[in-house]
Amino acid sequence: MTLLQAVLIAIIEGLTEYLPVSSTGHMVIGTTLMGIAADDFVKLFTVAIQFGAILSVVVLYRHRFFDNLRLYPMLVVGFIPAAIAGLLLKDGIDLLLERVGVVAAALFAGGIVFLFIDRWFPHDNEDRAEPMTWRDALAIGCFQVIAMVPGVSRSAATIIGGLTRKLSRKQAAEFSFLLAVPTMCAATAKSLWDYFSDGGTFTPEHWKLFAVGNAVAFVVAALAIKGFVGFLNKHGFGLFGWYRIVLGGVLLLLIALGKDLVIV
Repeated sequence: MTLLQAVLIAIIEGLTEYLPVSSTGHMVIGTTLMGIAADDFVKLFTVAIQFGAILSVVVLYRHRFFDNLRLYPMLVVGFIPAAIAGLLLKDGIDLLLERVGVVAAALFAGGIVFLFIDRWFPHDNEDRAEPMTWRDALAIGCFQVIAMVPGVSRSAATIIGGLTRKLSRKQAAEFSFLLAVPTMCAATAKSLWDYFSDGGTFTPEHWKLFAVGNAVAFVVAALAIKGFVGFLNKHGFGLFGWYRIVLGGVLLLLIALGKDLVIV
């Protein structure tokens, strides 16, 4: 993987991490189209640059993190389902990450769902007056487990989970962003542990790619977050649904035509 490829992957991560279009799915597609071999470092890189995106949330929502102690138990409860599922299903998830067909099908199916979300939750622009409960956080955390399938989108699953608990779009999106912090920190830490436990090492080039990737992901994610909440409140999920359908449909068509879209 070259420095330019690392920057492009980081841009993809930053743009898509907090949008309901699946950052993992887009990085799988991106690495495939760029012909990047899925070696152990590349697999680690696509997970670990999420750390830069995490920091953007901490910076943008720093007052929520440091001034609201009640937030922490909610994040812990919301994180538990994904933590358990991640430990039990990691090997299977890693295999799915190498299959563009899985990503394509999840993008397409999720896009169809998105076309109906605004009808299912037509009155979700007003903030819910009642504070979040541990039941709300647990329910949203269970939705997050679904996003372990590449192409589903963690933010999409958790925002929809929030809407089912009668949160507004803004409330659901912001809790989705905040829940990403423990979730992606744990995923990054687990990936780093596995990498070094298996004898992996970082060369100076690896450190450079890692540092640049996280820096780019931080900046791009911060810009994406600032624009997304307002767009979602104003326009809903429809545009994201059509985007997912078109992208997933094109990929499925290429696969049906016999194009080799499996990561090498």
